[in-house]
Amino acid sequence: MIIYIGAEELISPLGKSVEENFSAASAGKTGIALYPQAGFKGVNVHLSTIKDLERSFAFENLVETILDSVCNRIDPVILQSPKTLVVISSTKGGLYDSISDPFGNLMERLTRLFKLAHTPLVISNACISGVLAINVAGNLVKSGHYNHVVVIGCDVVSDFVLYGFQSLFAVSDAPCAPFDAGRSGVTLGEGCSAVVVSRDMSIFKNEVFKLGIGSSANDANHISGPSRTGEGLYRSVQKTLESNGVIADNIDYISAHGTGTIYNDEMESIAFDRLGLTHAPLNSLKGFFGHTLGAAGILETAMSMQMMRNGTLLKSMGYKACGTSVNLNVITENQIGSVQTILKTASGFGGGNASLLIQKL
Repeated sequence: MIIYIGAEELISPLGKSVEENFSAASAGKTGIALYPQAGFKGVNVHLSTIKDLERSFAFENLVETILDSVCNRIDPVILQSPKTLVVISSTKGGLYDSISDPFGNLMERLTRLFKLAHTPLVISNACISGVLAINVAGNLVKSGHYNHVVVIGCDVVSDFVLYGFQSLFAVSDAPCAPFDAGRSGVTLGEGCSAVVVSRDMSIFKNEVFKLGIGSSANDANHISGPSRTGEGLYRSVQKTLESNGVIADNIDYISAHGTGTIYNDEMESIAFDRLGLTHAPLNSLKGFFGHTLGAAGILETAMSMQMMRNGTLLKSMGYKACGTSVNLNVITENQIGSVQTILKTASGFGGGNASLLIQKL
């Protein structure tokens, strides 16, 4: 049984559609900018924020807008079907508007406005939430529980999140530079992205791809620090490849997590080396969008699908020189060429790791 994925959509500082975002990134533009005195105790910080976004109910408005946009890319009739589910991936939801119930208002609002047959499912598991949500969607379709799942990832920048990362000394004093020798931490970003997972190719208005449902693995190393051996990521990718009948040599491109912290990027390089994947062209998209937390896995999957559609692999923004113990094949300039199989990975707090595959039919 083939599980299809398509109808990707994206709102970020670089654009209000996935096509606008891909065009801007292809031209070397970034959403990251300096925000004077925006950090804790008035520290200057770099962020990637949507400048014209109304802060009140920003999370709810973004999710509503993206779901409406997705309807234009599929047969909209399926949205009200009892065999359709909406899954929301986010770390903090509408925390700005309600600390006690950051998701409640959105669930009721989406169900009512779009006449959904089921209350949306929320998946919140740190920074692997997006990749995990797509895998959950794939498994729900594969099992027959649903025929279609709309997966939406969204997170907005807030003082709570920014100050939290600052307290861990994890925020870069410059735009993030994943895998680079001079990297010094994350740059936080915000955005909202979506993909549709289905067993029916006919619901999509444009080309679709095959979803290689992946797996997750928790190395339980530390509440915020990644495994020094890359064990969790290694196990996740190994299982994803094996369950889909794919070998390392089949991977044409890796969309890495690549936060730009010293320890995360080193961990990923070790895991990829253990997996025999150092040959594969690799980038991190966080130099364009910042780290969008619960939206990252979906945003980066959507952009990866755009790379497949356009036959162009985007460079890893901010990368100049190898900064990991293993020399990875980091993309330094946009590369033109056909891409058949993509590996998407994610790692997060609490030792979580997840991965999936996207393949051309």
